[in-house]
Amino acid sequence: MADKFLGGASTRPLLVAAASLTAVVLLFWISGTTRSLPLDSLIRSSSSFSPPDRELKNCSAAAAASTGGPPPRSLPDKLLGGLLSPDFDEASCVSRYKSSQFWHSNHTPSSYLLRKLRNYEALHKKCGPNTELFNRSLPHLNASTGEGGNSECNYVVWLQAGGLGNRLMALVSAFLYALLNDKVLLLSVPGDLHDTFCEPFPDTSWALPSDFPISNFETHDFYGQSARSYGNLLKNKVISRNSTERALLPPFLYLHLTHDAGDSDKMFYCEDAQSLLQNFTWIFLRSNQYFAPALFLMPQHDEELSRLFPEKETVFHHLSRYLLHPSNSVWGYVTRYYEAYLANAGDILGIQVRIFPNAPVKFELMLAQVINCTLKEGILPDTLIDAPANSSTAMGTKAPKAVLVTSLQTGYFETLRNMYYERATATGEVVGVYQPSHEETQRTERQGHNAKALAEMYLLSFSDTLVTSAFSTFGYVAQGLGGLRPWIVMRPDDRNNPACLRASSMEPCFHFAPAYDCKAGRNVDKGKVVPHVRHCEDLNFHWGLKLFD
Repeated sequence: MADKFLGGASTRPLLVAAASLTAVVLLFWISGTTRSLPLDSLIRSSSSFSPPDRELKNCSAAAAASTGGPPPRSLPDKLLGGLLSPDFDEASCVSRYKSSQFWHSNHTPSSYLLRKLRNYEALHKKCGPNTELFNRSLPHLNASTGEGGNSECNYVVWLQAGGLGNRLMALVSAFLYALLNDKVLLLSVPGDLHDTFCEPFPDTSWALPSDFPISNFETHDFYGQSARSYGNLLKNKVISRNSTERALLPPFLYLHLTHDAGDSDKMFYCEDAQSLLQNFTWIFLRSNQYFAPALFLMPQHDEELSRLFPEKETVFHHLSRYLLHPSNSVWGYVTRYYEAYLANAGDILGIQVRIFPNAPVKFELMLAQVINCTLKEGILPDTLIDAPANSSTAMGTKAPKAVLVTSLQTGYFETLRNMYYERATATGEVVGVYQPSHEETQRTERQGHNAKALAEMYLLSFSDTLVTSAFSTFGYVAQGLGGLRPWIVMRPDDRNNPACLRASSMEPCFHFAPAYDCKAGRNVDKGKVVPHVRHCEDLNFHWGLKLFD
């Protein structure tokens, strides 16, 4: 199953500005008189552009600067400061080495993290699917106890839960857990993620092979009520947190770490549990949470995590850029849409709006929050009520601002589009508003839906400024990939709260973190244990945790 997720397209961001007047008029017409061309149309497009050579790019950048187009950028570092291995065929996964050309923010990874990743790649190559060591570990899954396990290769297998954003939160967390414990991360790839991501590790695969002894993980045995779950094994006293003899342990362990995990399941976050888990060759982990902050509360990992991440808010940033590379087919969606609507903008604003079915908000109220936030904070220019739409003084002198809206609904896009089409801006700026897709409802079970979602996460990550919705993992992925501290639009439930606030860290939030202190034997405020783990800004309850510097 190597290259399970691969597709193909080769592209590069085009930063060439056309004549300003033509570009401005064209963008103004597109945003004002038509809908944005949807991703569906771009998917069907067979055209692709050839990347310009360096001389043409430099010449064009100078021309763009002289005509008010986008400012030239320094040549990107395709290996992201050594984060990525150079040992890949570029054509097999174009996004891996091209994404850096679109991102604005760059945080340098520590040299220790780079060594750790290279060592992990060697371990994965030695222990990955279809290797001798991997094949020797398979009979152990059907053993009666954990005795005789292969201590040279130990595995943690990621199982899907939730929408794409939640899945990626858990996947990155599981990889960090694997790094800290010298385990090999493998994936049970659901059908709705096939041909969505590239393989992240050279000369091997992270996907379980099709002939893996356990063929179906969507059963009672791998959910919260499973008799094999760590929580239930503890509760039923089949194992204890200080068990060490493999002969007394089951052959594998299931960790249930989703939002509805029980108190016994959350004993995973206790220090003595981590020692116990080292005795299992096979661990299967299901989560829809970004549980990385909890790993920073485990004393045994303090020194290692400090060396890996001197900047605490870069954990998801570095690991997501290392792991999550869109397949060539998905990357084609990204680059075609970018070139059609965003490449010639002077500034890109991403606005991500998420309404949760189990906590609905009236459209009018959420729209007001978005508009109040972007206008009050100076993110978008105000409009002139009495001035005609053609009163702009900036025509031909300044590249337009592109606003990329991602939402399941069209109302936010349509309102903002009409607002800047029908009225001139107070600053004289021209604003184009675009929306790649509008699925109306979340359809995680469809591969095409997930491909569009990943494409839009990446497009948002290319923003200069980002506005996201509170509690949204979709927004977390975009801000982490882009290295952005977003403006977070708050729910309008409490009118005393501001419409939005600026995040002080680009890290995602661990929504349903445990409150139990294992040593004290009682619940404590986990947001006050260490300086770099505090409560999330975007939640109105106090069990969410987030990493800060």
